[in-house]
Amino acid sequence: MDSIKQIYKIGYGPSSSHTMGPHLAAKIFKKHNPEANRFRVSLYGSLAATGKGHFTDEAILRQLSADKTEIVWHPEITPEFHTNRMLFEALDEQGCVVDTWSIYSVGGGSLAENPKEGFNRLQNAQQGEVSVYRRTSMDEIQKFIEEQGLSFWEYVEYHEGKDIWDYLETVWEHMEKSVEEGLNNDSILPGGLHLRSKARQYYIRASSYKPSLQSRALVTSYALAVSEQNARGGLVVTAPTCGSCGVLPGVLYHMKKNHNFTDNDILKALATAGLFGNIIKTNASISGAEVGCQGEVGSACVMAAVAVNQLFGGSPQQIECAGEMAMEHNLGLTCDPVCGLVQIPCIERNPIAALRALDVSFYALLSDGRHIISFDKVIETMKRTGKDIPSLYKETALGGLAALHYTEDDGR
Repeated sequence: MDSIKQIYKIGYGPSSSHTMGPHLAAKIFKKHNPEANRFRVSLYGSLAATGKGHFTDEAILRQLSADKTEIVWHPEITPEFHTNRMLFEALDEQGCVVDTWSIYSVGGGSLAENPKEGFNRLQNAQQGEVSVYRRTSMDEIQKFIEEQGLSFWEYVEYHEGKDIWDYLETVWEHMEKSVEEGLNNDSILPGGLHLRSKARQYYIRASSYKPSLQSRALVTSYALAVSEQNARGGLVVTAPTCGSCGVLPGVLYHMKKNHNFTDNDILKALATAGLFGNIIKTNASISGAEVGCQGEVGSACVMAAVAVNQLFGGSPQQIECAGEMAMEHNLGLTCDPVCGLVQIPCIERNPIAALRALDVSFYALLSDGRHIISFDKVIETMKRTGKDIPSLYKETALGGLAALHYTEDDGR
């Protein structure tokens, strides 16, 4: 498995797969073709179906420039390797193609090449880390840490080295900033749905509730704040994606502000959460276009649940149990964004998942950690479920809620 740095990427929203990934791909292609007269970029599958609502074209044009680049949309073509395909072409003054690159945005801001297409440009593009984890299943990892007497966060340090704490410190600083900026911005979100930000409203109303309800209301406001920052294209941290970036920061910000956990405690929780997210990414997918929202919000719920469980003293068995439960109760969650925007139902799903993460975490803490379905098995099930979900319900904006509300002009 790669470093958990690949789970926590700092960048601009609203989508890691549709905005951050294409932006990076355009940057790499431009570096290979600095003398090109013009560019043509063809987008396929989900990237084409919801690309405008996700600002995919804008992300690409920030690198290649609008006056030199043609964007071609092919929503009717779904590639076999992964639905989020981009074909970059560099043209000379006569309009002849001098270079091409087929690349896929596979979720969480990561890129992948199809080996069958014969390209190999990611090795030297600083796209990924050298594999740092030999064990890729939770069963293997649990066996190892039990033998060595390690916790999950110590296992991360064991493989990543002590430098990982500097990176996670930066991640946490950006997460905190995204919460606080979101709480202070009550603007209407861009895209045509005319949604007004709610986080500040919810935060103010929380103060009037009794402590038992106030706690949950605050978590809701924190998660909303980050999700709304993402929806307006603000700077966020993937955890593990942009569309699900409000869940983990919302929960951890609450743990710090309202339960007095230290920054050092939070960094250790981030390490454990990143490890679980990494296992999901390796053995299944975190791409909504590939497995539905269970891969995005479901994975974020897992990460938040294990983080909270660790903070409150959960054993490795209880932490694993919390992670399993979090995904189990998100199985089958579809990705059906209205107008292709990361707003409805995406924004509301973040605070709901944050609250669910707290619930399953404390449920697991009440137990001894023993349960029938393992984390590995539920991730395997999520992957199969994702493959079985019809493509209409995987980030195409053509099925589910999107079909009920979709009009050609909204958000386009």
